[in-house]
Amino acid sequence: MSANPLDYIRAMFHPLVAFGIVLLIFWLLTRMTLFSWADLSFVVPVTAVGYILAALLGHFLLGETVTLTNWIGTLLIFFGTAFVGSTRPLTTECARRPE
Repeated sequence: MSANPLDYIRAMFHPLVAFGIVLLIFWLLTRMTLFSWADLSFVVPVTAVGYILAALLGHFLLGETVTLTNWIGTLLIFFGTAFVGSTRPLTTECARRPE
């Protein structure tokens, strides 16, 4: 393990790592925008599909070993968020300011 911080900075500027960082920033901004438009009980289940996609893509595209325990955990997260999404929204309308 390297103790030199320059090694970590060099790694961050590797094209694939930099692309991953850009994707993470894009995902964060997209998710924040979704939260500003819709209820948490709607957004979280929609984004929970990402957990299953990550496991599937990791297994089939990257050849990662995904154990039965990992699959069960992924499905528990997915179904838990789907359960939250099945509740009715409690959002109230914002009062409009007179123009």
